[in-house]
Amino acid sequence: MPEPTKKDETETQSAPPPPEQKTPQDGGTGKDKDEDDTSVSTPPADGMSKPAERKDSVWSIGEGAPEESGKRDDSQMSTLFIEKPQSGSVSVGGNITFIAKVEAKDLLRKPNVKWFKGKWMDLASKAGKHLQLKESFERHTKIHTFEMHIIKAKENYAGNYRCEVSYKDKFDSCSFDLEVTESSQAAQSIDIRSAFKRSGEGQEDAGELDFSGLLKRREIKQQEEEPEVDVWELLKNANPSEYEKIAFQYGITDLRGMLKRLKRMRREVKKSAAFAKGLDPAYQVDKGGKVRFMVELADPTVELKWYKNGQEIRPSAKYIFEHKGNQRILFINNCTMADDARYYVTAGDEKCSTELFVRDPPILVTKGLEDTSTYVGERVELSCEVSEENANVKWFRNGVELSDDPHSRYRIKVEGKKHTLIIEEAAKNDNATYSVMTTGGQSEAKLSVDLRPLKISLALEDQTVRLGQEIHLKCEISENVEGKWYKNGQLVEASDRVKLYHKGRIHRFVIASSAVDDEGEYMFVPDAYNINIPCKVHVVDPPKLHLDGLGENNTVTVVAGSKLRLEIPITGEPTPKVVWSRGDKGITDSGRIRAETYPDSSCLVIDAAEREDSGPFRITLKNEAGEDTALINIKVVDVPDPPQAPNVTEVGEDWCVMTWEPPANDGGSPILGYFIERKKKQSSRWMRLNFELIKETTFEPKKMIEGVAYEVRVFAVNAIGISKPSMPSKSFVPLAVTSPPTLLAVDGVTDTSVTMKWRPPDHIGAAGLDGYVVEYCFEGNGFSQGISTDLSEELLEPPFHVEADEWIVANPELTDKTKFTINGLPTGSKILVRVKAVNAAGESEPRYHPQPILVKEVIEPPKIRLPRHLKQTYTRRVGETVNLVIPFQGRPRAKVSWEKNGSPIDKNHINIRNTENDTIIFIRKAERCHSGEYDMKVEVENLVDKATIDIQIVDRPGPPEIVIIDDVWGENVNLSWKPPKDDGNAAITGYTIQKADKKSMEWFTVMEHYHRTSATINELIIGNEYYFRVFAENMCGLSEDATMTKESALIAKDGKVYKYPVYNDFDFTERPMFTQPLVNTFAVAGYNATLNCSVRGNPKPKITWLKNKVIIMNDPRYRMFSNQGVCTLEIRKPSPYDGGTYTCRAVNTLGEAEVECKLEVKVTQ
Repeated sequence: MPEPTKKDETETQSAPPPPEQKTPQDGGTGKDKDEDDTSVSTPPADGMSKPAERKDSVWSIGEGAPEESGKRDDSQMSTLFIEKPQSGSVSVGGNITFIAKVEAKDLLRKPNVKWFKGKWMDLASKAGKHLQLKESFERHTKIHTFEMHIIKAKENYAGNYRCEVSYKDKFDSCSFDLEVTESSQAAQSIDIRSAFKRSGEGQEDAGELDFSGLLKRREIKQQEEEPEVDVWELLKNANPSEYEKIAFQYGITDLRGMLKRLKRMRREVKKSAAFAKGLDPAYQVDKGGKVRFMVELADPTVELKWYKNGQEIRPSAKYIFEHKGNQRILFINNCTMADDARYYVTAGDEKCSTELFVRDPPILVTKGLEDTSTYVGERVELSCEVSEENANVKWFRNGVELSDDPHSRYRIKVEGKKHTLIIEEAAKNDNATYSVMTTGGQSEAKLSVDLRPLKISLALEDQTVRLGQEIHLKCEISENVEGKWYKNGQLVEASDRVKLYHKGRIHRFVIASSAVDDEGEYMFVPDAYNINIPCKVHVVDPPKLHLDGLGENNTVTVVAGSKLRLEIPITGEPTPKVVWSRGDKGITDSGRIRAETYPDSSCLVIDAAEREDSGPFRITLKNEAGEDTALINIKVVDVPDPPQAPNVTEVGEDWCVMTWEPPANDGGSPILGYFIERKKKQSSRWMRLNFELIKETTFEPKKMIEGVAYEVRVFAVNAIGISKPSMPSKSFVPLAVTSPPTLLAVDGVTDTSVTMKWRPPDHIGAAGLDGYVVEYCFEGNGFSQGISTDLSEELLEPPFHVEADEWIVANPELTDKTKFTINGLPTGSKILVRVKAVNAAGESEPRYHPQPILVKEVIEPPKIRLPRHLKQTYTRRVGETVNLVIPFQGRPRAKVSWEKNGSPIDKNHINIRNTENDTIIFIRKAERCHSGEYDMKVEVENLVDKATIDIQIVDRPGPPEIVIIDDVWGENVNLSWKPPKDDGNAAITGYTIQKADKKSMEWFTVMEHYHRTSATINELIIGNEYYFRVFAENMCGLSEDATMTKESALIAKDGKVYKYPVYNDFDFTERPMFTQPLVNTFAVAGYNATLNCSVRGNPKPKITWLKNKVIIMNDPRYRMFSNQGVCTLEIRKPSPYDGGTYTCRAVNTLGEAEVECKLEVKVTQ
């Protein structure tokens, strides 16, 4: 797993969680407030043996939740995980996977997921061979799955991890722990300075422990033991200017990380009320040893608790607690590397912390490596001995660590204290310096691999083979070494054709079937030797034409107008001569038809092929080995000729039938079918009617618009393509006859004529309606057979059998009216009548009268059908129009007469219009003189019918005759009046009474819709003098004028005269005052925000807005409003820059006032 680089190391330290934290999964937020980064440049230093320190310092050791999570508002936390990663344990070198799942049901896009170690080490930048982050999405369940794979785990990978998921304003976090247990082959620990040293920063294995510094100044002999030096004490007591010098001297490369921990320990040394004496900043102990922590309490009754990495320590055989007066002592027995941690003790609300560093004794090299020389292919063993069995030993080649991978050519063998590096077959590239390194020493030796002298026992021989025969090259050399084969200087690799064999000292080159390309100079070169064994191979072949790609009978088809480039592969060695011919004429290498020859092919080229180019072409090959010839048939095909213009044989309402003839020339390919197109005559846009080919030569286009002129055309199609379109057909118009006329009925009969009436057809169509044809026939054979008795029935078939030539046309010319009189009929005869509608498409189906009609006039007594609303008084206002239609019946020749109040009507004022079926009385502008009783009389011969209509024309009434003040007492006045002389020809429905003060003479209504002619007016004001007037009212409204009292009524008070008080004007002026202040506001970036307040003052104050005490003027991002004292400031799409303090200031002549608020603009994630 990739570890953090030097820059990350200094930023991943964190404090353990507070005592109240129960488990690592609680995601504690405890972080030392005084912790910060220390930036110190660190020079490189040689690795030297120093006291051991904490191995896992390369990782963040903080178990608390990240600082970012602590700062988040709980209101923004929302559950996104449906499956959280769980804590786990893995052995050193093992693999483990953590899985988190998020449901995407309510998410529009993929959520953002981050993996952290410790407080905030983002593991996305550490992905490599030890750490892999994967994600997937299952569409069926809509679940995102995020995985973190840790491969070949190491001890320092243990610690607290965290997975964060966020989507817009939603956030979720989960903490989990990884425990790495030591295996039987776990590497021994190293000193703290080695733990703070990194290798290959920025490389794949960045963060691996680097022993390369120890390769310098190391000797095979046992080194002098250096006195132990506590680097922490040196740094604590040293001047900051001496930090870099100490780091260089003792090989500390992660100086910034150490200074962070040192600074934290320094800050913890402060005066405490609970502790008289606290823990030392750091303790150091050998592995397997015993350490003693002691604090002295100011108050021995305070409860004391000990913690290790945030977990409370309980008494056990390993952890022993001891009390001596005010002293509290913790013993840790048999210390291991797992005890290398941060410890703290709490007394009440205070705590005291320290660091414990467990070190391993260094491993020494007791017997070093020896320089070795050998030959290529020999077995090589490099051995050394160390001070302890099964110690952690690393092997290097030229400073690069060697891995004990099963696929590696290097094998490492351990036998107790003896460690051996084995190379089974040494190679030339194994020349190098090999070294071995432990935590306390190193040794190196040089390996020299040389070649044995090479002799050629059997050289390669030159060969000449026929095409297709086997090529077999063989040589023998004195050494069993690999080699390479070359052809014409190019490396030859083994393939399906080329077989390379190596058995002992013999090398063979085999090609089972030779090809022309196999000719050339071959050479075998043994690996690692500056020698080559050459030979020549010559391949011969007679000429041959390869016509496998041509069609039957070597026929090649080409479309007319296109370019033909027929390439014929040829073979032969030496290269044959090619001759193309057509008949007795040869084809040259120029012109429209030409031949082109290449080393491995020959081309016949025809530019813009024509139908005349069809025919056989001959190609001939010749060389020294023989001759080959072939005939190739060229067939030129083309699209067919266009068909002739189609004929439209039949036209319907929205369809037609068209036919055409096949094209005269099918272009050399059978006709596959036809495409049909149509267009409107006035349009230029053709529309395809069929998308599947039509085999026949007839087609019925449909879905055309009735009454619109169309044209059609045809395309012929063969295998080559589509022909040009045919000439358009003659234009045609889809038309349809109308439906039959409706409601055919007898309108009148006389002794010599019959009048028929009907209604237009229900469906007329685009062809319109030109007129009607009325036909009739007389009584004859079959006249009375099957006659319908239902007069309401409308017939489309004749009620009896009538031959077509028996019908007589009553109107030689079409009539456009829906009523026609058939004249000249014999009295007493019976006729049957039918009517047809006619348009441009022809005659419609006829409509028959269901009964025979007797030609004889029938007397119908008169009957006035007076409408219901005229049976009572018909009332209209003056000026309105009177238009009354009174239907009647009566035949023949009914006579209508009118009278008003028993006298004839004056036709100059009243218009009377009579028809055969009704009479109309019309008054354009009614007057009151038009009121009265109107008598109507209808006469048919000696028969009479009468009706009376009462018409009343009304108007607004006149004013009352006189208004009198009958009495005045107190605050009351009694009035009386007489009804108006003119009631407007309608009953008086009431009166309206108004009063007016004599001073202002403004009229106010006192009573409305009052029915009596006397009234008492109450609640009048004492001291005022009043006039009164009265309006009359009927159904038309109030009278235009009113009658007013001639005298006024004084409302007097008995006794003392009232003196009116004198009032001073009220002072409404006021200095500005805010009735509603501004409030602190949070806004979202990109969305408009408003600030509101309200103010009052007189005169109206002037409003000014300020941001951070600066007046806002002429800024398009702000809009200011003031309405009825409410002041509004609108901020358009604010950004974080718009945050600050806003002030609203109101100023008038009496003073000023201000209110302010704070605006914070948040940016959505």
